[in-house]
Formats: sequence, structure tokens, C-alpha cells
Amino acid sequence: MREALFVKQNSEKWKAYEQMQSSVPDELADRFIDITNDLAYAKTFYPKSKTTAYLNGLASVLHQSIYKNKKEESARFITFWKYELPGLFYTYRRQLLYALLFFLISAAIGVLSAKYEDSFVSVVMGDSYVNMTNENIAKGDPFGVYKQENPLSMFLRIAANNSFVAILTFVSGIFLSIGPVVYLMRNGIMLGSFEYYFFSKGLGLESVLVIWIHGTLEISAIIIAGAAGLIMGHGLLFPRTYTRIQAFKKSAKDGSKILLGILPIILLAAFFEGFITRHTKMPLFLSISILGASLIFVIWYVLLYPAKLTNLNRNQNTNTI
Repeated sequence: MREALFVKQNSEKWKAYEQMQSSVPDELADRFIDITNDLAYAKTFYPKSKTTAYLNGLASVLHQSIYKNKKEESARFITFWKYELPGLFYTYRRQLLYALLFFLISAAIGVLSAKYEDSFVSVVMGDSYVNMTNENIAKGDPFGVYKQENPLSMFLRIAANNSFVAILTFVSGIFLSIGPVVYLMRNGIMLGSFEYYFFSKGLGLESVLVIWIHGTLEISAIIIAGAAGLIMGHGLLFPRTYTRIQAFKKSAKDGSKILLGILPIILLAAFFEGFITRHTKMPLFLSISILGASLIFVIWYVLLYPAKLTNLNRNQNTNTI
């Protein structure tokens, strides 16, 4: 590879490593390994170039940073949620966008399928669920399904099931990112047909105010898990200057961190579904407040805060290649 092409392919990454300060040991170690791999390549093919000298200096800075920023485990826990996870959200914002688009398109397919095929909802949701819901609607309690089980056992069951689905969605990324797309489409179609069913019964607004109390966090977690799976598959598909195994290890590690990061969201969504959603007649203000707070949190923590954090880090260091 010509030196100019090598620089062009990696300059943005090098610049980001130079500008984005971090106190997370694992992240610094990953950057150091990444840069030393590039440095080894440069020493092999361009031993006396300015690029090699630059990479050697950057590797030295990262090496020093690793030993200057050692933290205790308690601090490590805080920095993960405060800096590392938001940083990963920003780094892989494209995969998050792709996951969201796959899900929304699938939800639209579910809506259209349910609209033009009467039996589609039964195929997707199952006859027993549809029949039970029809009976609940006839009784004047369309969302009675959320009241049939003990709150604690419902919370535990849903938390376990949703955690399993999220893990499966992530792990399926090993199949060249096809697996997460399949799971995102499956869940999107189910959601679209499910919501259309209630809207067709004249219960659309009520379904949003009840179901999305827990659904906002639950669906967000599924989409993020899908993005984590896409990240893992991305390493296999696009290794760039790494070997395919190196790229896969890095992408799998980053995806695993994101999956770990959404587990509290999954647990909170399960708590809402087990203990809160069952109160289908709660005041309108309270329902909107819970739903709105959940949505604002997801938008802030996954999109706005990572972008703000990245911009602050860039402003702290204006060095360029």
C-alpha cells in the first residue's frame, strides 16, 4: 500500500486518538495496541518517513497515558458509564443509525401487512394472544394481560427473557451482521403489527400511553443490542489495516461493552412492565411523564451527551497531524 493511501485511510483515527483524551485504562490500552500495529506496518514499509516518526511519537504518548491514568475499580465503574460507554455510542453512531433504520422500516412493514392482511396479526402474535386480547377488550380492560401475573415474578421473567433476546441479537452478529438485522426486522414487524391491531380497535392512543411506559426503554435496548451485533459483524467484514481476527476481537469487545451497558435499561424496562404498566388507569400526566422521561433519557445518553463529550475532548486538544 502506498504511504499516501495508508495515511488517508487512518488519519482520522490517528487524529481522534490524539485529540480525544481518556482516563479509561482499557480504552487507552486498545488505542495503544491499535497505534503500535500501525507503527509496525509503517516501520516495515516506510521506515524513514514522517508518518513513522509521527506514529512513534503518538505511541509514546499513549504508553505514558496508560501509566498516568490507572484507576481503582470503583473509579473504573464510574468512568465506564460516564465516559467509555458514551464514547462507544459516538464512535459507532452509524451502526446505531443503521439499527434504528432497520427497525423502523420493519415496523412499517408490520403496519402495512396487518392493514392489508387480516390474519397477519394472528400469525405474528399467535391466535391465543389475539383471542385473549379480544376478550379483554370486550370486558373493557384491553390491557389486562399486564395484570395477570404477580409483579415480582413478571419482572423477573421479562428481565430474563429480554436479556436473553438482547444477548442473542448481539451474538448473532458473528454471522457477518446478518443475524442482528434478522432480529431487528422480526421485532420491528411484531411491534408494527401489534400497534396497528390496537389502532384498528380504536385503542391507539391508549396503547401508547400504557404499553410505551415500558416499551420506550425496552425497544431502545433492542435497537442498541442490534447495533452491538452490527459492530461485531463490522469487524469481520471490514478489518481495514488489521488482520480479520484482530478486527473481530476489537469489534466484539466494543460490542460486548455496549451490551453490558444496556442491561440496566433492560432491567428498568422490565421493572416498569412488571410493577407500573399494570396500572392502566393511572393519571394521564403520570403516564406521559414516565414515557417522556424515558425517551429524553435515551436521546440524551445515547446521542446528545456522547456528542457533547466528544466535542469537549476535542476542544481540550487542538493538535493536528
